[in-house]
Amino acid sequence: MASKDADLSSLRIDRSSPGPQTSRKSRSLTKFIVWLLAIVVVIGAGLLLKDIFNPAIEVQLATASMTSPSQANAVLTASGYVVARRKAAVASKGTGTLVFLGVDEGDKVKKGQLIARLEDSDVAASRERARENLRVTEADLNESKQNLERMRILLKQALIAQAEYDIAEARYKRVVATIDAAKFALKEAEVAVDNTRIIAPFDGTVLKKNADVGEIVAPLAGAASSKAAVVTIADMSSLEVDADVSEANITRVTPEQACEITLDAYPQQRYPGYVTKIVPTADRAKATVLVKIKFRDYDQRVLPEMSAKISFLAAGATSSMAESKTLLTIPAAAVASRNGRSVVYQVRDERAVEVPVTTGRTLAGLLEITSGLKDGDKVVGKVDERLKDGAKVTQKTK
Repeated sequence: MASKDADLSSLRIDRSSPGPQTSRKSRSLTKFIVWLLAIVVVIGAGLLLKDIFNPAIEVQLATASMTSPSQANAVLTASGYVVARRKAAVASKGTGTLVFLGVDEGDKVKKGQLIARLEDSDVAASRERARENLRVTEADLNESKQNLERMRILLKQALIAQAEYDIAEARYKRVVATIDAAKFALKEAEVAVDNTRIIAPFDGTVLKKNADVGEIVAPLAGAASSKAAVVTIADMSSLEVDADVSEANITRVTPEQACEITLDAYPQQRYPGYVTKIVPTADRAKATVLVKIKFRDYDQRVLPEMSAKISFLAAGATSSMAESKTLLTIPAAAVASRNGRSVVYQVRDERAVEVPVTTGRTLAGLLEITSGLKDGDKVVGKVDERLKDGAKVTQKTK
């Protein structure tokens, strides 16, 4: 009976405590995680220490570019625009509707050529009326002259009084004066007709059409719908460059100074030029002085209003220097000698990459590159002994 009364709850299996096999698996997983974290920490520390003791080399990049040998003699550079020394907005002195326009943009015209014509029926009628008035007065002249001669003969014979002769003479003089007035009226009418003809004032090229057939043309363009100029023409043989030079640098510019002109449209082409005039006034707003540079020679690609850069050459430089062939150059400090070879360094994926090159002439701190690079390539601008192939680099911020 004692065994029946015993507490059987002590015989129940306790499943909350892990068995021996489960404990071993948990300890193995924990150990693996600890070692993994330790490895990650060691690798991170190694990379950090590597960056501390072997930092990236800071470099400044330079661009390989085409350079003219004359630029080595440049004492100053400035920017400007191509302009035509002879340029005109051709207009009419008369007012009327444009009925004929014989040119278009790009057309060449000769001095005296008819460019356009206004409606002229009213002024043409006035001219014909003035011409007929002149014919009438000329007819009166013949009759009054004959009458005066008769009166002179009769006066000598004492057949008429002096007063009658004076009347005939006054009539004759009045007719002569009327003829002169009629001639001036006819000339005025002819000028009015000529004013409806728009003529080229010089040989040139049409740059712009300012009006079209059917529009009203007026000398002062008083109305909003009227046009003053019909076309704009320029003498393409009179092109020059207007450059703004800083007041602080104007002392470096002298009359007849040799220059090299480069157009933004054709950066590989250099045009020789020289200073023709230093305008004797300054622009207060821009603190610049206007300098005019004339081309010694240029081709048909040069057009008005093109942007240009001007290199003012040192004393003794000639225009033949400006005509020299351009060279591919980089700063001389960008070239280093490694194992008897001339090399430069380019940056790829934040690493320095060694590139062998062949060098040529030296131009005022620049070195010609004859092979190994092309125009526009970026290289490290200044190489020192620390820079090696594969070295970690970072670009210097300006």
